[in-house]
Amino acid sequence: MTGTVQCVVLDCADVRELAEFYRHLLGGEINKPDPRWSLDDDWATLHLPSGLVLCFQRIPDHRPPIWGDPTRPQQFHLDIGVPDLDQAARAAESAGATLLDDTHPWRIYADPAGHPFCLLHEK
Repeated sequence: MTGTVQCVVLDCADVRELAEFYRHLLGGEINKPDPRWSLDDDWATLHLPSGLVLCFQRIPDHRPPIWGDPTRPQQFHLDIGVPDLDQAARAAESAGATLLDDTHPWRIYADPAGHPFCLLHEK
């Protein structure tokens, strides 16, 4: 059997806030009608221009990962390719991202719900 990825789901306390954050970074349409999902206060979607769908699931007691802490690991992260790293970093920070690490050729941020993501130069 071969499956296909339908979406990537991120747990968070506020689905609309996180959907808006990623729309600001990546573009796309929030809560585009799609028969695969029911939209409500506990679930939001972001259909990206690339065709990928990010989904956001409300978890009332969401505990964000802590960068570098094995007791609250990141579990996964997104790598986001950008043409201009400095410009993308400013945009991410203005949207609410928190810089976690800038000691590499890429930059590691946390989104408003605490999920880490990396901004790196497109190749």
